[in-house]
Order: sequence, then C-alpha cells, then structure tokens
Amino acid sequence: MSDRVAPASFAVLTDGLTRYFGPQCAVDGVELRVEAGTFYGFLGPNGAGKSTTIKMLTGLLQPTSGMIRILGYDPAVPNEAIEIKRRIGVVPENLALYENLTAIEYLAFVGKIYLLDRQVMRQRIDELLELMQLANEQRKLARDFSHGMRKKLALSAALLPNPDLLFLDEPFEGVDALASSMIREVLNRFRARGGTVFLTSHILDIVERLCTHVGIIFAGKLVEQTSLAELRQGDSLEKRFLEKLGYQAEAGPRLSWLEGGLPE
Repeated sequence: MSDRVAPASFAVLTDGLTRYFGPQCAVDGVELRVEAGTFYGFLGPNGAGKSTTIKMLTGLLQPTSGMIRILGYDPAVPNEAIEIKRRIGVVPENLALYENLTAIEYLAFVGKIYLLDRQVMRQRIDELLELMQLANEQRKLARDFSHGMRKKLALSAALLPNPDLLFLDEPFEGVDALASSMIREVLNRFRARGGTVFLTSHILDIVERLCTHVGIIFAGKLVEQTSLAELRQGDSLEKRFLEKLGYQAEAGPRLSWLEGGLPE
C-alpha cells in the first residue's frame, strides 16, 4: 500500500461531473461516492456514460464541468494529477497494449515509467507472470495473445506499481471461465490488502458476487448508488437494475413467430 499518511475516506468523489460532446450531454451531473477499501461496480446499458465517466476519472478526458477528487487529490492541479497517476492502476476498455512488445518487455516498460527499482520490478514481473499463468508465454508478442491473455497482461501492468486504486473498464468482457476466475481471484486479493476497485461491467452476476457497492448510470445520470448489503434486503441486483432503467419484461417487444406453441 502507498505511504500516504492520511488516506482519504473516499477513493473517488465527484460533484456535478458533466461531459458534453458538442450538444450531446454524455455524463450529466454525476455525484460518485466511492469509499476507500470498497469494490464499486459501475453499471449501465451501452451508451449510458460508463466509459466516458471512467475516462474523466483517470485523466483521459477533461470534464466540461464538475469536481473530481481521486484519493483526496485534485486532478485539475498539475502536481496532484501526477500524484494520482502514481497511485492508480487502469485497465481501459481497449487495453492499450503495445502490440510489438513481449509480456516481459511491456511490463518492464511500465515499471520504468513508474521509476520502479530494477530488482523490485524484476521480482514483481516474475510473480505477476506466474500468478496470471503467463510465465510460459512471456516471449510471445502481445499481438499474438488470446483475448483472455491480453486482459491478464493489462491487469498485470495495472497492478505492477502497487496502486491504491484500480479502474477496470469491462475486464470480464470476452474472457473465458478460466481467465474470469483468475481475474476475480486477483481482484479479491488486491482488495483484501486494502485496495479499492472501481469496475464497469455488463455482467451482473459477477458484479453481485464481487462488489460491495454499486452505482447505476442511465442516459448520463446516476440513478442509483447503494451498498450490495442494503440492496439484498429488498431486490436482486438484476431487478433493481432493470427497474432503474424503466424496463418491464411484460411490456417489452415481442417476436410474433415465437408466440404460441410449436408448429404442427
């Protein structure tokens, strides 16, 4: 864990966070409250504003308006923005790997960016490759990796500098059961030692099993923010999610040829 003396009670805090693309409002006045040490699932349908929000939180996009605090730091202040980058790990939706580097070369490159001691970096890389079951593939170029291997390499790079906070944009999308299980185990270990995870996912079952808190965004607005413990006292996550989106199965569209019994 980092050497910061007085960690913020909120790992992620926003007020009025808004982002326009031309006349279109992609994120509309979002107020996130992500307590340090929690596993926060950020949910929403396609186009709801999830990826835009996470890009603003990680400094890839500037907000049109609103306030952001990451681990108590203000990304609008240059020195504090650098400190944020030192203390977070990010797995973006597109993974952003260097395709012509091997796993070792890519992780060494990331380690040098973070100014890690050479011996510390070597030890961490060896442990990560072993844990992620990539040790036998360490000389293969990233472009030749399977989708699941690419996800594990991106997560390894995010974990390498020993961050306080992980941002993961759809880490389980398109991965098989083995890779999914491995990623879940790593994230549980990360949180067990005091880390905070901010996760976007379409897979409600994984969110319900992993997360301690959830936020639901719809049409750019945060329509729900609660703990899983509180939510479980009433509805299931799926039911609450669909409710907040205004979806009713019985009122949904139907396919006429699937109605009724099978043809004779």
